[in-house]
Amino acid sequence: MVTTVKSRGYRVFQGINAVILTGVVIVTLYPFVNIIARSFSDERYIVSGQVNFFPRGFNVKTYQLVISDPMFWTNYRNTVVYTVVATAIAMVLTTCYAYVLSKKHLKGRTVLIWVAIFTMIFSGGLIPQYVLVNSLGLTNSIWAIVLPNAISVFNLLVMKAFFEGLPQDLEEAAAIDGLNTYGILWRIVLPLSKAVIATMVLFYAVSFWNSWFTAFLYLNEQELFPVTIYLRNLIAGATGAESAGAVMSEVSAAAANIQAVTIMLTVLPILAVYPFVQRYFVSGVMLGAVKG
Repeated sequence: MVTTVKSRGYRVFQGINAVILTGVVIVTLYPFVNIIARSFSDERYIVSGQVNFFPRGFNVKTYQLVISDPMFWTNYRNTVVYTVVATAIAMVLTTCYAYVLSKKHLKGRTVLIWVAIFTMIFSGGLIPQYVLVNSLGLTNSIWAIVLPNAISVFNLLVMKAFFEGLPQDLEEAAAIDGLNTYGILWRIVLPLSKAVIATMVLFYAVSFWNSWFTAFLYLNEQELFPVTIYLRNLIAGATGAESAGAVMSEVSAAAANIQAVTIMLTVLPILAVYPFVQRYFVSGVMLGAVKG
């Protein structure tokens, strides 16, 4: 058995690394821990800046205020539906487009790539986009949320790079066995692409879950709002009541910690899903970015 003797310089190096990484972990986790503590703290302790890692004056009235409202659950359901449908459509379009772009023998491939990249550099602007969505009759419908952001060019390029890195011999062998293009994609390429697919699903789901501005523009009926709009209006109402001097109102009384509560309510589903896709997330980003 060979025993490795660590030099003094190496031990110093490890110690410095441990200190630096510990500091990074603290700096990274502190804001989230502080948000949790603020969401369960009494407003007077938050205003006075006495809340750090642990709640002060344990308080759940803001949580009760929010979750007791039936409209909150209606909007929460809307967010789940919007996220699932939008992510499914985005994944189908992105996967098909990326697979096509990964084929170097495809005629017009360069043009298709630059069409996608062009949209990253230039956009029509907010007003033309609103006019287009409105003229198509998509306002006050799920399609106004789903379709305008169906393809992320960044995700498209990552998937394209991943597909280019897959062994071409497998596809050629499948073609010899009689599979057409769709069969090769479904039976060969996609099973080998679980890592990047899980990564893209996470990217799209987080993006659609947190999105509120698109819904703010195109949805006018409260029953159609996602939960992000509900919570945004709750924060705006609390701030307005407080600035108007409505100190005795229930919403104003919760104004100090309502922002922390809304952050917790929106981030919890993503935190619950992330551990199950984390291993795919890391490997998918690396494999999609590094070739050869």
